[in-house]
Amino acid sequence: MRDGVRHYSDAEVAGYLEWPHLIDALESAFRRGAESPPRPHFDIKVPGEPDGTLLLMPAWVEGRHIGLKTVTVFPGNAARSEPSVAAHYLLFSAKTGAIVAMFEGGVLTARRTAAASALASRYLSRPDARCLLVVGTGRLCPNLAAAHATVRDLDEIVIWGRDADKTRRQAADLARDGLPARPAGDLEAEAKAADIISCCTLARDPLIRGEWLKSGAHLDLVGSFTPHMREADEAALLRSRVFVDTVEGALAESGELVQALASGALRREDVQASLFELARGENPGRLGAGEITLFKSVGCSLEDLAAAELCVARSPHAAAAV
Repeated sequence: MRDGVRHYSDAEVAGYLEWPHLIDALESAFRRGAESPPRPHFDIKVPGEPDGTLLLMPAWVEGRHIGLKTVTVFPGNAARSEPSVAAHYLLFSAKTGAIVAMFEGGVLTARRTAAASALASRYLSRPDARCLLVVGTGRLCPNLAAAHATVRDLDEIVIWGRDADKTRRQAADLARDGLPARPAGDLEAEAKAADIISCCTLARDPLIRGEWLKSGAHLDLVGSFTPHMREADEAALLRSRVFVDTVEGALAESGELVQALASGALRREDVQASLFELARGENPGRLGAGEITLFKSVGCSLEDLAAAELCVARSPHAAAAV
């Protein structure tokens, strides 16, 4: 703690944001709501590499806290075995405007993102889902595996990535943590067998085909956050009942939805509900064992605020930070 402001490292955030508490905190936050303005995107040119992106994400709850996250996404870092996403978070008092805490944002972002997917799975995946396929081997991969395993009793967690060595390492790390993980074989065959498919890539061309989804499957799309990115094709949307974290954000930023709306394959009314409506019981979520459900998240600043508040509340310095 410096100058009366608590600084949280990624390691501390990981210790305080345990999955059951975080998933429940997000459910309460979506039920309650918050002021969460649309986030501005800024393209950053990188010579000889794909463009980077700067995101600014504010949110606040009257009488509680104000939060602001800064995020950079630089896809070219992957070639250097460096994280593609970097983030920092500031938490202020909404009563005085004084800064309360500062966070390294990598773990906070990864955990709240995975917890939102797990919360959606609580409403949308089959309660008897046993096989999870995670597509992507970046920072979100182990977080999504652990979060989904918190809400469903999984017998098998299958990891697929383009880099076979990295895929094996991720699966081995998860297995050492006590999760039933193994590296994937053929993506199509694994997708056809999975009860839940969770995608966390920066793909611009679809990886998951709608024809692969079996009866009762749940598809969780996390990676795309611009209109030019897609992890699943239009057939996947057409075969599914579609849900989103926030309607405004998903319709503006999700490549899967933006492109399907532009082609006429999807209509605005085909989006069933947001996490706000699911958390408030305004939509029942899954209606039957055989239907296919799809959840598309692009990230919501309310999630960051809920995670930061929970981290402060669960730390030994909670009383001084309120």
